[in-house]
Amino acid sequence: MKIVILNKPYDVLSQFREDDTHLTVSHFVQDPALRIAGRLDLDSEGLIFLTDHGGLNQFITNPANKKYKTYLAQVEGDISEETLEQLRKGVELNDGMTLPAKVQKVDEPEWLWERTPPVRYRATVPTSWVEIQICEGRNRQIRRMTSAVGFPTLRLIRTKIGSIDLIQLKLQPGEQTEIEPLLYPDFRDVPADQPYRPRSYVKKPGGTGGKPMQHKNQKDGEKKKSSGTRRIWQMDESEKPRRKTNGTTRPNTKSRGRRPR
Repeated sequence: MKIVILNKPYDVLSQFREDDTHLTVSHFVQDPALRIAGRLDLDSEGLIFLTDHGGLNQFITNPANKKYKTYLAQVEGDISEETLEQLRKGVELNDGMTLPAKVQKVDEPEWLWERTPPVRYRATVPTSWVEIQICEGRNRQIRRMTSAVGFPTLRLIRTKIGSIDLIQLKLQPGEQTEIEPLLYPDFRDVPADQPYRPRSYVKKPGGTGGKPMQHKNQKDGEKKKSSGTRRIWQMDESEKPRRKTNGTTRPNTKSRGRRPR
């Protein structure tokens, strides 16, 4: 299992497909065997990882596995403890209530790199920095959560996925490094990478893969029996069904082939 950590810069798409307007991950990582796990929005920065393991993305993003993702959010306004408690308990969004989050107000970090373009500065409106940990992966979830409690997010950086810490790795925007999975407890329980299963395989509840589909009343090792009803082209003329009429239907005398010369 190969895992590459990338510090995704602002205004970069989390995809390998080239784009006419924005840079993509392919500008920084050229290994065709890797796939992106844990994407970030165009206007978010920070840690994403790429892997050649097929099921790792599902394993990391599934809330049941409690793999917390840590974000540093700069929000508009001086956020209060009461508001932080709202975020901790969960926020009602248009797609349902969020799970409880780990939230604390922090100072602007010393390691913070400059963003291009920078966040718009407004002298009359203060900003706050908040560290938020969630184990869900809804679309733009952090931004929607802070906006729902009245503090829109101005800048968002993902610093951790599980125990992988972008700050400890000292990666600047656009930099990458390969890590050894055995050194991280997050990857000890990752299920084995499953080969591709065709659609004839039934997916087992809660897992991948399965067993081949069987037709009803079909036993193991028994070939599928053909239907007992013969098709019309398999019948003799005397066996073919006749069209029922009321006696007024005229016989068809039209020519079915070429016109006679």
